Amino acid sequence: MDDEAMRRRLRDLADRADISDLLGRYLHSLDDGVFDEEWARAFHTEDVTAQWPIGPVRGRDALLEHVRRGMALFDRTVHLGTDAVVELDGDRATARGAQLSTHVLADGTGGVFVSAGRVTTELVRTAEGWRISATSLRVVWTQGSPPRLPEEAAPAGLG
Repeated sequence: MDDEAMRRRLRDLADRADISDLLGRYLHSLDDGVFDEEWARAFHTEDVTAQWPIGPVRGRDALLEHVRRGMALFDRTVHLGTDAVVELDGDRATARGAQLSTHVLADGTGGVFVSAGRVTTELVRTAEGWRISATSLRVVWTQGSPPRLPEEAAPAGLG
């Protein structure tokens, strides 16, 4: 392997490690429950898009508010993710993995809602490091009763 090939290989390995770290820290942050501007900037681009089971979100500010409202429905959570398969393309990347999320409802019932699904995340390299520019979660199965969504948070036909 020549020097240039070795440099590319090392950069790819470093990028994969940085992306895996970002995705792991993101899942842990959901359980920590601190959702502020600093949290949003640490993980997302300003123009981030998200496609989640309860609807789409566009923009970092909208995503932050959506996460705040959604996570307020739970007393406690544990989010687990598989190692993501990362495909690099210069300053862009796609990560695909699975996610298992366990939620204790905040409605006083002590109910537990579990969901499992496939996550696809698009990332871009920024001056601050890798950031999520788009994400989608496709739920494959659930167990338990989901929380009742406040009317303003529910897409048409739900809530």
